[in-house]
Amino acid sequence: MDTAGDGAAAAISKGKEQLDKANQKKDEALSSQQMVDILDVCYDKALQGIPKVSKSVDELAEDYSSKYPTAEKAAKALVANQLVKCTTSGFLTGLGGIITLPVAVPANVSSVLYVQLRMIAAVAKLGGYEPNTDQVQTLVYACMTGQAVADVLKGTGVKLGTKIATASIEKISGATLTRINQKVGFRLITKFGQTGIINLGKMVPLAGGVIGGGFDLVTTNIIAQNALKLFIETTIERSEQNDSDTIGED
Repeated sequence: MDTAGDGAAAAISKGKEQLDKANQKKDEALSSQQMVDILDVCYDKALQGIPKVSKSVDELAEDYSSKYPTAEKAAKALVANQLVKCTTSGFLTGLGGIITLPVAVPANVSSVLYVQLRMIAAVAKLGGYEPNTDQVQTLVYACMTGQAVADVLKGTGVKLGTKIATASIEKISGATLTRINQKVGFRLITKFGQTGIINLGKMVPLAGGVIGGGFDLVTTNIIAQNALKLFIETTIERSEQNDSDTIGED
């Protein structure tokens, strides 16, 4: 009886099994592109609105625009109300069951993303931008990265704190938009992983999939300030780009 041989064979078999599991886990890891896909679904829902649950971005912006004398006051009032929604578990739970995502993430995560994206897009609309364009959509995503937004926008000519002219936004190239989206996806999966909201190795919720209200409020407020600085503050044309130039390369 070859005990040593059997032991070696068993060890090899076990090692292969562990390697297969590791490779499977690697395949299941949430990628930057999958994160962008999640944002795309939530953004599309935000633009359209959810019947009997929440208004479309256009309707939301129009509602606040009709109640306040300036875009800035309307945007700040909108932001204040959305901050409250991001800490209201009942509201978020109700949204989570409606939004179907291409990747399995906690329902509460999709709800928060929906509210945040809807808020930013509505601020952009109040600022005179069209949220349904690829350029504005990507800048909305950039706002989602919180304190990392300046780094995400680095090299694009877009600066936080300076509302960019709509004509300049239209000139941001497709290649530049792709690079920004890649950075956004990476930043968000890193942020979610560090805070323990999503186990990025298995794509399953941790701690019951509930995001703490404190986390929502702090991060959403940072995101809101990004939106106000990018879409509402005084418009100036780019000094470093000629009006005929395309920003970035296709």
